[in-house]
Amino acid sequence: MTTVITSGKTVEDAVNQGLAELGVSRDKVEIQVLEQPSKGFLGLFGVKAAKVEVKLLPVPEAVSEQPIKPATPEPEIDALLEGVAVHNPYEEAAAFLKEVAAGMGLDVEVHIKKQRDGHIFNISGEDLGMIIGRRGQTLDALQYLTNIVANRYSESFVRIVLDAENFRQRRRKTLEDLAERLAGQAIRTGKEVVLEPMPPLERKVIHAKLQNHPQIKTLSKGEEPNRRVVITLK
Repeated sequence: MTTVITSGKTVEDAVNQGLAELGVSRDKVEIQVLEQPSKGFLGLFGVKAAKVEVKLLPVPEAVSEQPIKPATPEPEIDALLEGVAVHNPYEEAAAFLKEVAAGMGLDVEVHIKKQRDGHIFNISGEDLGMIIGRRGQTLDALQYLTNIVANRYSESFVRIVLDAENFRQRRRKTLEDLAERLAGQAIRTGKEVVLEPMPPLERKVIHAKLQNHPQIKTLSKGEEPNRRVVITLK
């Protein structure tokens, strides 16, 4: 896959989603804005997401050359580099989360766990319901902002998943149970079932749960942020 078309609430959101799907940093792609986002009438109706095309740049052919011996750094350069702060993107992101939580009157700790495809930030503390929000909407918004902060201090694209009180696992179980229940409904009634709008990661849970179902298939329809999963008979 060398080109993807992605949508998001903002152009930046859509671009970050495309970079995540391709698994590359911004300097490795060409970006074309297909549609600008709009809030519609009075900011409430006719909301249209941003849409971008993210295309991998061609890899230049390697040129066979004799290796060049690195030059010895000049003393003046070494002196200039001394005392220059090197920002760790994950530490900066964790500090940002603590600052946001403090603004909400919460004292939290952020535990960072590295995984194969990114990092998980587990937030611990009291009254974390404020950080999680309704169906994890506040947590998702904080996750989006945390990734922006981290990538501001990183030379390559990084991906952070934000969690609190094991919400992600509990939400996954809720979605999987919902998928099974609605699949049963589709089989009993013979009619397709259209779910409420969900973010991409939650739609992915529904698709994954039912992908091997002998009688059911799933698909997504609509544009972000109103894209929905449809459960229907094969």
